[in-house]
Amino acid sequence: MKLGEKGYTYIELVVAITIAALVAGAATLAIFQVLKNTERSSNHMTTIRQVQNAGYWISCDTQIAQSVTADNLTSPDFLVLSWTEESSGDVYQVVYTLENMPESELKELRRNQSINGGASSTTLVAQHIDPDPEKTKCEFTNGTLILTVTATVGEGSRTDGETRTYEIVPRPD
Repeated sequence: MKLGEKGYTYIELVVAITIAALVAGAATLAIFQVLKNTERSSNHMTTIRQVQNAGYWISCDTQIAQSVTADNLTSPDFLVLSWTEESSGDVYQVVYTLENMPESELKELRRNQSINGGASSTTLVAQHIDPDPEKTKCEFTNGTLILTVTATVGEGSRTDGETRTYEIVPRPD
């Protein structure tokens, strides 16, 4: 070194490293929060979509049904709807079932449709359905189907649930 040149002191280096560490820590925390909120938002959107799907499919079928059975069904049956198409005379039966999801206590809501008692076609309507009878249920009283559906997604503190209640009136005879 030449006589007039100065370098950084030890104190200046420690201060610079401390400031860099604080900035890096704040950036890491911000990224963690964004990822956590993204996962929570994704879980919430999934639960909303599942209960909306269930409500949509059951509402459509119930509005054209001539017969609604929601009581005294044996598991996995959840709801049974039937109607006769006036123009063709075909008899439709739709059975909604709550079936086990792999590696979960939650259920999948499936729609099984048969025409004139023939082979049925199955459609997956919703997943992550909470099978607790207080959270997911159908009641047919006074000519109105009251459907309550709860979907739950996530684990631990990241669990998100959504419950919707639909009141559906079938078509008049």
